[in-house]
Amino acid sequence: MTAGAAGTTALNVVSGADAVLRARPASRAPEQLVAAVADRAGVAVPGGRSERRNRLAALGPLAGSAAGLAVGAVAGGLRAAGLRLPTAVGGPLLGAAAMLATDGPLALTRVSDPRTWSAADWTAGVLPHLAYGIATHATLVRLERGAPDAGPAAPPARPSTLIRAVALGAATGSRSTAGTAALALTSRPGDAGLAGRIGGRAGTTLTGLMAAAEAVADKQPAVPGRLGAPGLAPRLTLGSTSAAAMARRDGEDPALPALAGLAGAAGAAVLGVRARAAAARRFGSDLPGALAEDVLAALLAWSGARRRRSPDTAAGMAR
Repeated sequence: MTAGAAGTTALNVVSGADAVLRARPASRAPEQLVAAVADRAGVAVPGGRSERRNRLAALGPLAGSAAGLAVGAVAGGLRAAGLRLPTAVGGPLLGAAAMLATDGPLALTRVSDPRTWSAADWTAGVLPHLAYGIATHATLVRLERGAPDAGPAAPPARPSTLIRAVALGAATGSRSTAGTAALALTSRPGDAGLAGRIGGRAGTTLTGLMAAAEAVADKQPAVPGRLGAPGLAPRLTLGSTSAAAMARRDGEDPALPALAGLAGAAGAAVLGVRARAAAARRFGSDLPGALAEDVLAALLAWSGARRRRSPDTAAGMAR
């Protein structure tokens, strides 16, 4: 439940920041859900019209917090039972579980139909819940490391690592496979975590082909927009995953880099759409902006995935 509380705080912060940046109104879906559930259960919310409305407005966020605590408690129980997933996998899965716990009842009670959501609606839903998943999973890991029999913890991520994580996330927000491909090219089979698994010849070839295919597909008009669920979800997930894998490869705690990669992916996805639209209006075609974004994504991916120079190597070059 402690981990769920940390995740709920992250969700509220990201959701609030999104509302400020886009000047969107607060969602009334939580209170509508509470009202629908109360009506179906035959439970009357006491008070006159205004008092009932105020109580429902307060019960909505409380119900969301309860769901966040419950998902965290279940995740803690599963981890105590032996299910230990890496942050790159466990974080997005917990985010998906939290989104299902909150948005599933909306669909069941017909308060809202996810099939009718716009790209902006999906952004407002996916991004905070992914932040919830990463923060909850990172807290579970930290709490477990504090146990008497826990092994040594990885050192916290350096500021330079966080900057590289944002760069990797931004590259992935532009081209969903860019960060993974760059990570594979700069890693070796003996590296820790995901970087070591994709750092061989097979992984490098596969991720390179996927990146090349995406660069071609990105220029096709039939490709769905990146701000819809099919385009945004993999960008956010892979941006967070590649940043966490880069930090773990370099022997640092992946929790903050995962969040930095998530933020970079979200920002680049939104800004990329706007920049491409402006370039299309300026040049009369989408191709110049698309090619410029290809170059920018490649540069960001390479600068984010490059290996950190060891002190011994730096000293040798200085001599």
